[in-house]
Amino acid sequence: MGVQRPDDFFSSRQRLMTLAGFLPAVIACFVVIVAMWRVDREQVAQFNLDQRSAVEEQLAAVGARIATSVGGDIKLSRGLVSALSLNPDMTQDQYSAFASGLFDTRTNLRSVAAAPDLVIRLVYPMEPNRKAIGLDYRTRPDQRAAVIKVMQERQTVVTGPIDLVQGGKGLVIRYPVIRQDTGAEWGIVSSVLDVERLYETTGLTALGETLDFALVKTEEGTAGQRFFSSGDVGGRSPVSVAIDLGYVHWTLLAVPRGGWLVTSPELTRSRLENGGIAICILLPLLWAGILSRQRQRKTLALQQREAEMARLSGRLEMALSASSIGVWELDTVAGSLEWDMRLRDIFSAPPEKSQFSYADWSRAVHPDDVGDAERLLRRTIDTGEVLNTQFRIVRPDGEVRHIRAIGNIYHTSSGPRVVGVNWDVTEDVLLNQALRDAKQHAETQNSELRQARQNLEHLSLHDALTGLPNRRYLDLHLLSCEGYGAVGKVAVLHVDLDRFKEINDTLGHAAGDRLLVNVGERLLAALAPDEFAARVGGDEFVVVVRGTDPALRARALAADIIDRMARPFVIEDIQCRVSCSVGLAIQSAADDTIQDLLVNADIALYEAKKLGKNRMEQFTDKLRLAAVHVRMMSDELVSGLERDEFLPFYQPQFDAHSFRIVGVEALARWNHPTRGLLPPGEFLSIASDLDRVGKIDEIMLEKGLAQLGEWRRLGLDIPKLSVNISLSRLQDKDLFSHLESLRFEPGSLSFELLESISFDDVGDEVKEAIARLKRAHVGIEIDDFGTGHASIVNLLDLAPDRLKIDRKLVASVDASGARRRLVASMIEMGRALGIGTVAEGVETMQQAKILGDLGCDTLQGYALAKPMSADDLYAFALHRQDFPSRASFAV
Repeated sequence: MGVQRPDDFFSSRQRLMTLAGFLPAVIACFVVIVAMWRVDREQVAQFNLDQRSAVEEQLAAVGARIATSVGGDIKLSRGLVSALSLNPDMTQDQYSAFASGLFDTRTNLRSVAAAPDLVIRLVYPMEPNRKAIGLDYRTRPDQRAAVIKVMQERQTVVTGPIDLVQGGKGLVIRYPVIRQDTGAEWGIVSSVLDVERLYETTGLTALGETLDFALVKTEEGTAGQRFFSSGDVGGRSPVSVAIDLGYVHWTLLAVPRGGWLVTSPELTRSRLENGGIAICILLPLLWAGILSRQRQRKTLALQQREAEMARLSGRLEMALSASSIGVWELDTVAGSLEWDMRLRDIFSAPPEKSQFSYADWSRAVHPDDVGDAERLLRRTIDTGEVLNTQFRIVRPDGEVRHIRAIGNIYHTSSGPRVVGVNWDVTEDVLLNQALRDAKQHAETQNSELRQARQNLEHLSLHDALTGLPNRRYLDLHLLSCEGYGAVGKVAVLHVDLDRFKEINDTLGHAAGDRLLVNVGERLLAALAPDEFAARVGGDEFVVVVRGTDPALRARALAADIIDRMARPFVIEDIQCRVSCSVGLAIQSAADDTIQDLLVNADIALYEAKKLGKNRMEQFTDKLRLAAVHVRMMSDELVSGLERDEFLPFYQPQFDAHSFRIVGVEALARWNHPTRGLLPPGEFLSIASDLDRVGKIDEIMLEKGLAQLGEWRRLGLDIPKLSVNISLSRLQDKDLFSHLESLRFEPGSLSFELLESISFDDVGDEVKEAIARLKRAHVGIEIDDFGTGHASIVNLLDLAPDRLKIDRKLVASVDASGARRRLVASMIEMGRALGIGTVAEGVETMQQAKILGDLGCDTLQGYALAKPMSADDLYAFALHRQDFPSRASFAV
């Protein structure tokens, strides 16, 4: 066992003292390295963010140009769609002339084709696309689904890019064409965009000079598909930008061609600056350690070492001041605390105060943070663990600052001491808080947007009043039934309330809304779980039933619904009753389309309404033929108006005493190209459904006045022309401007108003129109008087010039004494009010004599003359000039 020599003992103690002297430097080095490492990590993150932002700006600019270019091409093509909807009979030459205007502009369009009834008939340019003429989209499996989607949804559909037969790739845009005159589906227009030209003109191709990119399209129900790229971007953390073309969605992904940079000159310069700061901090501390060792070894050079320490302390202060880092040291035994000048500035300590204590520090720390800060400091003192904390301080002026503190403990002869550094990180904390708040705000907004999107989706598929599915939801449900014919059949019930308008008119719309809610509840109560009901209109509902043989269930359900709706409803403590009519259509074959069922159910509903309401009618072949006839007649009527096939026939009106012709009534006839001359009963109801009665009235007025002038030129004086006028025509704001453009003598024109019009319901606007007609010296006659709504009060308000007694009353005037007295009272009432009377439908001369004896002013009917053409009337009038008055004749 050896004995330790004294010089070995002192040598070991000297080494321990040397290590103790360098301990503050080691701690400071650790603190500085940690701080600089964190700063470097933040700068690297910001550099990477700047790189991605620069790439994203390039992609956003290209994406905006692509969306703008495609949107412009779509708007150009919509001009051609609008032209076809206005002129559905456009020829190829007209089509080429119009389409060439689109290609004269700066566009990516390659070709446009129009397909009436889904068969291509019009193309431009012609030569490269001539072979496409006659192509039936329905026979092309690759195009049939997209075309049917366009027609069913009546929306533009974008597909592609696809490989074109002519070479290259193209983007195909299909537009539905709806006739403006009838609202019927005309066909589609297909535009082909040259995507390679689109890539070039929008700068997408040039983007590949600096970036590796890929263009991906996303379609409903499919994953993203890349269709154009300049390099592989997979697994390289690409930047993405969404391109919304309105009808299709693309995503543009890109990374720099050489990959993301890991450093930059600015980052290198910042690291050098941080290294310089670290050196400035560490060198003084190393010097302090050396001086501390020299102080132990060289007691005689104490003054010199103190001076050297002062000089080095000055340098250290300068370095710390330049780096904005304050140094502190705590004597854990005495509780004294040393702050350098930078730390005093951070804490805003009074300048006159030079001695500080632990209490000064604890009072400055924010009350909410002092507990944690003291706990961490105590742990450092007890365990020697490095202090790394952050807390807030409250300055004397009340300002709150955020402080980052790093420190460690070392031991001296007088006891353990803790040394460390503090720096103000308020700006960083506020910035991070702002970023967190922005992130939280964005997440909140995204959550609200998701909820709003869900609400909007629900609202878009459901009726806001009853909560039932709406028409859009019905279309989706029916679309899901398209393939059901392989396993079963579909039945559609079209339900319509019969007396709903009366509820609205008497109880108000609010009560009507509550009634609809109750109707929806009763309708749902009648359905089985697998049956579907939707509200498709004001008081219209559609029910869909499916099954292997749904006919029995559908009829029973229709009867149940009619029974439920017939039960009284209690609205606002008032018991009210309504009924409903139901049209039923059942799929008779697997190839019957769902849309056909809807149309057939509507036709059956119309038949139920016509047969008395509160009943169910099932669609049959007979109804189909009637509907086809009405549809054919509707199309022919519109064409007949365009071809000027309507002409007036004239029925003379005679003075009841002298039998002189005192006027004519212009009656509409349709000179049908195949069926010959048709009376109003053959077409008037169809014209009313098409809202063309006003147009027919306008034609009768124009042609009648022109003929009146022609007769007068030939020497035949017809004193007055009477023409019918519908309520819609009377409400037309262009009526008076049209009258001003026509030439007629005052008092020579009368308008006949049907008494079936409820004059109590017409508004002040119609009454003012009648007053304006009177001021324009246009006579007003009430037609079919005695069978409609006209009352004594109405007659006083309207003050018509003549009353036309309905033919039903005139027909039995010679056989019924009661009917004769009724007609006599009507004539007497007209005379009392200063209103002339006209008897319509005079069939015998006996009736003519009785009416004349009763005091009727004018006679009109087959006993005197039938309606005839203008030429026949002219000949008839010349022949009548030689007849004596009150003669017995008929034509």
